[in-house]
Amino acid sequence: MPMAEVNGVKLHYETAGDGTPLICIHPPLLTGEIFNYQKQQLAPICRIITFDVRGHGRSEPSSLKLDYTLITKDIVALMDHLDLDQAYLCGYSTGGSVAMEAMLRYPDRFLGGILISSMSEMTDLYNIGRAWAASVFAKLKATKLLTAAITWGNADTNRTFRELLRCAVVGDRLHLHQYFEACCQYHCTSRLRDIHVPVLLVYGEKDRSFHRYARILHQQLPDSQLHYIPGAKHQIPTKNPDALTKLIRAWFAELLALHDSPQHNQTPVQGRSTEAPVHPAPLGVVYQEDGKEVERSL
Repeated sequence: MPMAEVNGVKLHYETAGDGTPLICIHPPLLTGEIFNYQKQQLAPICRIITFDVRGHGRSEPSSLKLDYTLITKDIVALMDHLDLDQAYLCGYSTGGSVAMEAMLRYPDRFLGGILISSMSEMTDLYNIGRAWAASVFAKLKATKLLTAAITWGNADTNRTFRELLRCAVVGDRLHLHQYFEACCQYHCTSRLRDIHVPVLLVYGEKDRSFHRYARILHQQLPDSQLHYIPGAKHQIPTKNPDALTKLIRAWFAELLALHDSPQHNQTPVQGRSTEAPVHPAPLGVVYQEDGKEVERSL
């Protein structure tokens, strides 16, 4: 079980594949196990790194209050442990908010981000209520019930449920509470234009309460692509892994092509893509070519 000594605690992490590093960030209560499908499917094209946030899963808790600032410091320290100068980030749900904070705090360390069902701040009453309720449940020592509910909601099969539950149930109650609390308080919408690296935004067609967050990010981030996966809800890493992998592969391929093009570093690339339509259903990447919108099927 790989462990890294970072900022006074031992963090559990796992790696798969070689090449460009991609560090995955999970939301509260869950662990790096939520990215198991991505570890299998993306290992042929990149070095995918998952880890348990301190106080979650097999990572140690600490006496420090857990917030986004501390998590981003741990990510950078983990990169130093692995001798990584730079990496891409992939954040799921509120883990995507942590990814944005990391890109804002350490712009020289991150090459880009993949944000899955994410938000720059939580403003709708429905999701705020759910997050605060989870925070209270954790504080009241009802973590077993909470863990079972969240891992079941993220599972595509009974086997996935057992794997997610086995790792999540050992989390530290106080750190779970603090991570949920941080999710409710965080906001970076006013700073999104300071994120100048490319960002891939992926949302579920049926995750309608998060569509407002998708539009905000796509409008405010200088260089982003937005895609809705047809028929998908919120839990994309486990319930729509194949569609997610296709999008990530295509995005990396496009970045590589841009890097190798003669125009690279001559003209800033900003706002290269438009919002990929939910309908019609076929999955595709929408980008701009000579000022015209073109759809490339995957």
